[in-house]
Amino acid sequence: MSLVATTGRARPRARLTGVGTYVPTRVLTNAELEEMVDTSDEWIVSRTGIHERHIAADDEATTDLAAAAVRDLLERTGTDPSSVDLLVVATTTPDYVFPPCAPLVGTKSGMDYVAAYDTNAVCSGFMYGIAQATGMIESGIARRAVVVGAETLSRIIDWDDRATCVLFADGAGAVMLEADEGEQGSGVMGVELGSDGSSPSDLWVPAGGTRTPRTDDTPRAESCIQMNGREVFRFATRILVESSNRLLTEAGMTIDDVDLMVAHQANERILDHASERMGIAREKVVMNLDRYGNTSSASIPLALADARDRGMLEDGAVLLMVGFGAGLTWGSVLVRWEPRS
Repeated sequence: MSLVATTGRARPRARLTGVGTYVPTRVLTNAELEEMVDTSDEWIVSRTGIHERHIAADDEATTDLAAAAVRDLLERTGTDPSSVDLLVVATTTPDYVFPPCAPLVGTKSGMDYVAAYDTNAVCSGFMYGIAQATGMIESGIARRAVVVGAETLSRIIDWDDRATCVLFADGAGAVMLEADEGEQGSGVMGVELGSDGSSPSDLWVPAGGTRTPRTDDTPRAESCIQMNGREVFRFATRILVESSNRLLTEAGMTIDDVDLMVAHQANERILDHASERMGIAREKVVMNLDRYGNTSSASIPLALADARDRGMLEDGAVLLMVGFGAGLTWGSVLVRWEPRS
């Protein structure tokens, strides 16, 4: 459906009511990477916690992964696609420079004429998408929104760079946010977003934009992910804690009020370090990067669905979702899990 709204509506809450996912069938193990680059299973696991990751097929692009995740979400929630009036796709690996992915995903998913656009905050993109959809719902502009995080990072990996090729992978996840006139304390309870653009080269793809267009002489590595691992680790361990604490303080809550922390799946050591500093029990921290690697904007919805499938996600649970990544950007969201029955 198309998006039509007038002002003056009572302010609704944005409820989180469902999650769907899709990952490519191709699994790339650490043992296979040992044959491709100077690395080892022990080196990868000890430094990242990753054992395997999913890689898109040659004929799969970001919109294919995203649409599959959306269809899974619609089926699980029993939602008529024509009832969705907003679609936000968070990605840093779009099919094309333009058009954006979202309209294509909408058409592939049966959402005729849905209001649709992309957002790019890289690994924080899903958090920004949640914030945008929440604002649209609370303002009365949208009533039912789907937010997708989808990536085919394998297309921009330098497979000769052992520092990055062992980390990144492909996948997609989608959540549904719905307008509800419920009481305070339901739905999205708070959002904290921020950025620091002073060190873009800590995590970037140097070539391919308008500042450094690709040419026939552009080295392949310049069109791939490059990372200053030490600086990114320092940033991530600091900002995960700071953003979470700022949000909890603003919401008048403490870490003890959080039932589950669903953070960006970048590195097991980052999550362990942050959870220890925050004082949250390890069993309350979702971790699935051992099987999926770092899927950027897709990692949080993939982790959320994994928590659901493992019985960790109870109805009414208070979730602290935290993203951080290139930009450098970050974002945290406090939300209650209220699946549609």
